Amino acid sequence: MRLIPSIAYGTGTKWKWHDVTEYVEQAIDVGFSHLDTAQFYETEEYVGRAIKESALSRKELYVTTKFFYSKELNHPLPVPEAVKQSLNKLGLEYIDLYLIHNPKFTPDQDLEGTWKEFEKLKADGLAKSIGVSNTGLEQLQNLVKTATIKPAVNQIELHPYNFHEQKAVIEYCAKHNIAIEAYSSLIPITRYPGGPVDAPIAAAAKRIGASPTQVIFLWAIAKGAIIVTTSSTKAHLEEYLATADLPSLTEEEIAAIDAAGAKGPPSSYKAWLKSIRVPLATAMILLPLFHLWQRTREGLAYL
Repeated sequence: MRLIPSIAYGTGTKWKWHDVTEYVEQAIDVGFSHLDTAQFYETEEYVGRAIKESALSRKELYVTTKFFYSKELNHPLPVPEAVKQSLNKLGLEYIDLYLIHNPKFTPDQDLEGTWKEFEKLKADGLAKSIGVSNTGLEQLQNLVKTATIKPAVNQIELHPYNFHEQKAVIEYCAKHNIAIEAYSSLIPITRYPGGPVDAPIAAAAKRIGASPTQVIFLWAIAKGAIIVTTSSTKAHLEEYLATADLPSLTEEEIAAIDAAGAKGPPSSYKAWLKSIRVPLATAMILLPLFHLWQRTREGLAYL
């Protein structure tokens, strides 16, 4: 199996339904070789255009896309047809890493059955590696029991504020040689500024001469994760890639960030609801919309 590049340029929530060709081209020009897309994002065609326009050979690129099944959300294709559609949009003969986007969005919500179809894709050479995304501990345990080929990857939301929730999954993946890919790692900056983790992140940043963003990435790397991130700004992309040249965080710095993250983020939702002063029933309707708005604004959270 080819080694997975340690950082990927993502084309998720922020870019859904958008023509991301110029941004993917920019990411490739800056130095990203790992591109992450998905059927659900509807950005595969644009990623394919950027690949075609790039100066990199196919072997220099590492492309991840994801299978998503939902008749209600206009994604009704089974695995064999879906992968062919993705390959056609990407303009590729094979996918480096093909993921099940979410166990809930598989035919009949059958993760194990869908995985058997994925194993066939790997055997046929349409996907060099196969994996899962947003898959919890129990789901992963059940899958590993029945799988002929273990998932190469589990792509999950991972940041200091949810590490305690994801710790068991991370440990299980490490035990079974399943790589962790982390998306939304920058949530402490983009969604929860002013929270408990700010102080230990700032202290580590000062010691090594890094930005808070780079410290969060170093923290995720210390957890064994491959980074999936995005930006439309060239300077930010260069900042992300420069993380590889920085020294590692100390065990004490990692522990301090973990401890601060375990306290939870600022109560921004509660403060927001209090500020608009609406009846509880209305607040319960508005709260999910607020969640969605924040996720879209930050542009880093995938489905």
